[in-house]
Amino acid sequence: MGWEVFPLAIRRIVNGNHAILRSHARPVQKINDAIITLLDDMAETMYENKGVGLAAPQIGIAKRLIVVDPGEDRLIKLINPRCLEWEGETVDVEGCLSIPGIYGEVPRASRVLVEALDTRGKQLRLEAEGFLARILQHEIDHLDGILFLDRAIRLVDPEEEKKEEGS
Repeated sequence: MGWEVFPLAIRRIVNGNHAILRSHARPVQKINDAIITLLDDMAETMYENKGVGLAAPQIGIAKRLIVVDPGEDRLIKLINPRCLEWEGETVDVEGCLSIPGIYGEVPRASRVLVEALDTRGKQLRLEAEGFLARILQHEIDHLDGILFLDRAIRLVDPEEEKKEEGS
């Protein structure tokens, strides 16, 4: 019997009222085909929804898994990620696939050091700055039941922001 090929699946993103978004995700104990497929589905779902990051709780699964792509098709899949170091601070506007249409100014560390497992179970450390650092912090927050609204210092209307930039 040959290998079966399963197509990637686009998962439903849960909204901000869903209880799973406020719970702590469980660590992944064993990296198997189901976890790899889940990460692939998460990436497909993120791209389909034009996001730059997605955490497993956002698709209703309480596991410590995230996918991020800061641009240029630079997909990063992380298992059991955690921030080891934070440095500096920057404030920028964030949104969230689980809270569509709402944006806020959120202070974040400008540089982070993240430790995680890759899809082969190998431990890695990822040093990130700028946009990638922001995405990683946002998605790791999801694993701990924290939404960007909890950290926002001010909500913003994207249409108003565009008008101010144009004047």
